[in-house]
Amino acid sequence: MRVGLLGLGRIGAFHAATLAAHPLVDELIVADPVRTSPHGAPGDPFEADAVVIASPTSTHAELLLKACRLGIPAFCEKPVAGGVKETVEVLEASQGNRVQIGFQRRFDPGYVSAAAALRAGELGELHRVHLVTADPAPPPAEYIPLSGGIYRDCHIHDFDILRWVTGREVVSVFATGANRGAAFFAEAGDVDTSAALLTLDDGTLATVQGSRYNGGGYDVRMELAGSRGTQAVGLSPRAPLRSTEGLEPGDEPWPDFVTRFAHAYAAEIDCFLRSDVSLCSIEDALAALYVAEAAELSRREHRPVEVAEVMR
Repeated sequence: MRVGLLGLGRIGAFHAATLAAHPLVDELIVADPVRTSPHGAPGDPFEADAVVIASPTSTHAELLLKACRLGIPAFCEKPVAGGVKETVEVLEASQGNRVQIGFQRRFDPGYVSAAAALRAGELGELHRVHLVTADPAPPPAEYIPLSGGIYRDCHIHDFDILRWVTGREVVSVFATGANRGAAFFAEAGDVDTSAALLTLDDGTLATVQGSRYNGGGYDVRMELAGSRGTQAVGLSPRAPLRSTEGLEPGDEPWPDFVTRFAHAYAAEIDCFLRSDVSLCSIEDALAALYVAEAAELSRREHRPVEVAEVMR
């Protein structure tokens, strides 16, 4: 098949290499206003059989709408759009067209195993979940005012994987944050350190923590504690953790998200190319966005927020 790729930034370049090496891809058409790729030829991506959207966030909604108008299957990096209203508009316009959203943790072997263990009853009744997403260094200052804030930009991955692994919905959020680093976060109305308490629809409690300044390395983990056992995702020899009891990382810590989730990024593209069913839909992305919106509102107003309060 012919595949069009829009955007050749960090993740776009990774997707370009993945697509070019994929046995189902005969031709890769790439489009980026400033970058080129050795893995594809310039052209109009919408003349292809399918498109992969890895362009800046502000362009996602417009490009998805175009793909839907043309009836072209589309894979799009998160988010679908900049806010709830636009996301709902894209959802409505996408009916009948296959769209897969790039929440790659669903394709990571650790999260897949945890979901299977929970569903098989190995953990018993789930009581608590803890999630961590901590970057080793912050994004560029100019990115922060456009990011939507740490809960929409970063923790939306935690909210999505929490829903996917547990099979439950988040009903309320109590979130906070702090500024422990550069002034540009506070100047943009954002925080660089985060913590939130989420309540799921069956009463399970989940905590989320994050940082833009995790000096040890890239740290992404999930812990599920049930009545029969506890299971952790991400507690590998490359996790940037050190124990006072002598447990030390066995390998170099993960430096960034692309390295940590390289397998998952390739797997989600393979799924998009091979499957007629989207394993991460716009509906899924909207559900995670609702939780992020509730978290951001909670942080700003210093109060618990019901997710239903931000739903449209």
